[in-house]
Amino acid sequence: MAVSPTVDPAETPDLAAFDPQSGSRVERVLFNNRLIVVCLCVVMTLILGWQASALRLNASFEKTIPRQHPFIAAYMEHQQDLRGLGNAVRIVVSNGGRSIYEAAYLDTLRQINDAVFLTPGVDRSSMKSLWTPNTRWIGVTEDGMDGGPVIPDGYDGSPASLGQLRVNVARSGEIGQIVALDGTSSALYVPLLSALPDGAPFDYAAFSQKLEEIRQRFERPGLTLHVTGFAKIVGDLIDGLREVLLFLAVAIVITTVCVLWFTRCVRSTALVVVSSMTAVVWQLGLLPTLGMALDPYSILVPFLVFAIGMSHGAQKMNGIMQDIGRGAHKYIAARLTFRRLFLAGLTALLADAVGFAVLLVIDIQVIRELAIAASLGVAVLIFTNLILLPILLSYTGVSAAAAARSLKTDNARQTTGVKHPVWAFLDRFTRRDGAVAAVLGGAALAVVGLWGAEGLKIGDLDPGAPELRPDSRYNRDVAYINAHYGASSDVFAVMVETKGEGSCARYEALRRLDALEWELRQLEGVETTNSLAQLNRDVLSGLNEANPKWVELIKNQAMLNFVTAGAPRGLYNEACTLLTLFVYLKDHKADTLDRVVARVERFAADNDTADIRFRLAAGSAGIEAATNIVVKQAWRQMLYLVYGAVMLLSFVTFRSWRAVLVAVLPLMLTSVLAEALMVWLGMGVKVATLPVIALGVGIGVDYALYILSVTLAMMRAGMGLSEAYYRALIFTGKVVILTGVTLAAAVATWAFSDIKFQADMGILLAFMFLWNMVGALVLLPALAYLLLPGGKPVRHAEGHAPSSPPSSPPAASALSTP
Repeated sequence: MAVSPTVDPAETPDLAAFDPQSGSRVERVLFNNRLIVVCLCVVMTLILGWQASALRLNASFEKTIPRQHPFIAAYMEHQQDLRGLGNAVRIVVSNGGRSIYEAAYLDTLRQINDAVFLTPGVDRSSMKSLWTPNTRWIGVTEDGMDGGPVIPDGYDGSPASLGQLRVNVARSGEIGQIVALDGTSSALYVPLLSALPDGAPFDYAAFSQKLEEIRQRFERPGLTLHVTGFAKIVGDLIDGLREVLLFLAVAIVITTVCVLWFTRCVRSTALVVVSSMTAVVWQLGLLPTLGMALDPYSILVPFLVFAIGMSHGAQKMNGIMQDIGRGAHKYIAARLTFRRLFLAGLTALLADAVGFAVLLVIDIQVIRELAIAASLGVAVLIFTNLILLPILLSYTGVSAAAAARSLKTDNARQTTGVKHPVWAFLDRFTRRDGAVAAVLGGAALAVVGLWGAEGLKIGDLDPGAPELRPDSRYNRDVAYINAHYGASSDVFAVMVETKGEGSCARYEALRRLDALEWELRQLEGVETTNSLAQLNRDVLSGLNEANPKWVELIKNQAMLNFVTAGAPRGLYNEACTLLTLFVYLKDHKADTLDRVVARVERFAADNDTADIRFRLAAGSAGIEAATNIVVKQAWRQMLYLVYGAVMLLSFVTFRSWRAVLVAVLPLMLTSVLAEALMVWLGMGVKVATLPVIALGVGIGVDYALYILSVTLAMMRAGMGLSEAYYRALIFTGKVVILTGVTLAAAVATWAFSDIKFQADMGILLAFMFLWNMVGALVLLPALAYLLLPGGKPVRHAEGHAPSSPPSSPPAASALSTP
């Protein structure tokens, strides 16, 4: 951006005396064609507003998993043989503490089974319950081995039929899986398709609503339905959209009221809000244009765009108010503010956009789409808040009272020579004692933060869905199922590939599978396992009057072939080249998954051969383990890239490595403390929380760039650090405090949301808003004293300014060339 000579508004109070050809080429093109720019923005808002009406809110299970990870690649390779081990829900029908072997209960269960079976999106061939034909029993009778469907042929609800059903269930091995351990409830396992038969994407909101309709239709006193699974979590989050939007609206109102209180000017406050909301409309309109939708994890991005817009908009508004207060015409004030703050604002927004864009390196589609959505939103702010807002204010100006009030603090200091108590306090950090104290205090906090962040875990830390409150219906359903079933819905599946058709029944393959299964059963967090090797042991024992001495895997190929021929197809594939080891976990906590993964990988390293290969992983827990690994790898990489981008852009702006450190070190302290806060709040680093760390860095750099750019400009104009920092506080620091406190207060209200994900994000964002503000006001001047050339104060009477301080901030020439 070309620079222009400094223009003092006090010297050019009249529009006639102002040269419209002054300023950079960008400034001349924009402000000399103001009406065209406004009309283009209005047209763009109408077009993208219409496009935004087509925006959908949905989610996709496939988008939340890292498709390129070896675990997921192995699962995808065998997906057709492992149907039902991906996205699924579990519906448990409880008979209110009574036995399920009642005709009325079983009839209701059949009706529920039929209703779920006919629901769009259900993978019907893999669905399993007492009423599906793939739930079978195997037993030893007087005639030898026998088997059949669990629901006996000719079932009529009579006592004899119920008695036979009880026997069949006992023989099926489904107690603890399909039937509760205490026999008071039974489950429907419902795998889901990734897309409907007509090619339409799976609609989680519609599916969740259908489940709730089934729940309301069949629940009655003494009979309840408990539903768990990814689809239900997403459905509940989407159902909570109204509450999310309500809190977003409250946050916007709080922000607007606080800005209005600060300015006492309705017209300028309205324009700041309108320009920020225009950015949100543009962002939401661009998403469907690019074929994207919002999901529960990116629903907060529009507010972040609004918050960033309010921060930049308030800076522009404040600069214009001050120039008008010094006597400048509103058109001149708008152009001067554009000159002074455009470069700092552009750098800050580019840092925000790049900070969000680095999330694209994470191989999880939902995070990549969030990164695109956030980057688009920040990019449009360049047009709506850096360009459109100053142009609109050049037409409307601000009220005379607001303009005079904006200079009240500075005028009082000019008259009395004494700084406002707040500015006098902050000025202490530009002097030796205060700077050293601030830096040592920051270092101590960094040490405490690093120590606290040591306990930060990857993945979920609690059973159930951490996105929802512990007392939510979903998490109460999870607690019920975990208490009544030996096999939880957290299934970890190990795939054992064998070479050659029919090779899965060979003794060597089953022996190695049996050895791994035995090791996994000893691990903490593993409740039970199931495999073809275990079935061989059970059948051999059954053929010998259930003698425990015969619970063995014998080296008799004919016997192994016999058992395999009658085994459920889920234990091996059609060609008998793949065995599946099902590991049922107590929960899906990060520590539990880490133990299982480590044990299987160690076993595979020792036991893989040319003909037998153990591969991870399928099942809900296996997929989550892969996701945790990707998040862990991306976590630090993301931070390095974010800070690398911010440091590079800061260096391009300031051309000084010392200034870069002054701007970035406070952000790093906030990141460290935020991670410690996550440990204290019991939050893990996962798909839902990982982006917030990057978002906090991107938003926080705005404060530092605005204050530091003005401070450096004043120092280059010949002021000492103390006076330069004071001028920066008067010009931009007030708005930094305003936006920091206002936005923190706005998002802090989210802590009362019933959706724990939103509550956690609100607490984290409020913390980051406040600490980034504190860092910019306290640590930045202290670091400037220690690191910047000329940081030592010029010798003046303590607490007093130079005899002839400049009456206004410098223009673009002083700000754009460090």
